[in-house]
Amino acid sequence: MNERDPDRAVSHTVRAQLALRDLILSGRLRSGERISELGAVETTGVSRTPVRMALVRLEEEGLLEAIPSGGFMVKAFTERDILEEAIPSGGFMVKAFTERDILDSIELRGVLEGLAARFASERGVSARDLEPLKESLAELDELVAQDPVSVDAFSSYVTMNARFHALLTELSRSAPLIRQIDRASALPFASPSGFVMAQSVLPEAHQILIIAQDHHRIVVDAIENREGARAEAVMREHARLAARNLRLALRNRTHLDLLPALALIHSPVTE
Repeated sequence: MNERDPDRAVSHTVRAQLALRDLILSGRLRSGERISELGAVETTGVSRTPVRMALVRLEEEGLLEAIPSGGFMVKAFTERDILEEAIPSGGFMVKAFTERDILDSIELRGVLEGLAARFASERGVSARDLEPLKESLAELDELVAQDPVSVDAFSSYVTMNARFHALLTELSRSAPLIRQIDRASALPFASPSGFVMAQSVLPEAHQILIIAQDHHRIVVDAIENREGARAEAVMREHARLAARNLRLALRNRTHLDLLPALALIHSPVTE
């Protein structure tokens, strides 16, 4: 593979990301297990550069955890967002995620990101500090303008969208809040891009991207004009798009290759 070709590099990154995610969510890579980069190369059949990018993306999804000495390990889930089933020989295996817990995690992230947007609005952000967020918005505009949007483009969206959310969070200038957003986003499927790849094959895919991008544009405008309540409200609504993606993905389980964990989610939610 010529990894200087950006289109092929993205494609191989997606392949590695999906393969490793499937190993994690199927339990073949256990909680706390260290992932060797070379081992991942052998397992996925993809070279080191896209494997390295895939590992970073899985960390952003909250499935992996960076090790201080270098590398990654499978996140040891201890929250009640995972149901566990005892193994007769001892120990536990991942049985399923509950749809309700995932929706609660998404809502929690939305509340915290809304607070970050309100802090940024009310505390004021200089034009210079707002510029990186506007640049990120422009990059997303170019991608969303594509119709149809390819699977590889959706993969790029994952990275770009994560950057936008990170930049927005930093503008709150609140270290405690940033820590809490990081913790909430690390819950299974609660990250801003947790269901983007599953969304990519849905008929509503482009429409949802347009709505999401409009939310991005509104929150940047609200922060710039110091409209705290407006900024907070739109980010809470923005997070609910992830809940919409979840419900759509669960109704369209024919593309489990793009999000294998859908097979592990119990549904529907009991209201």
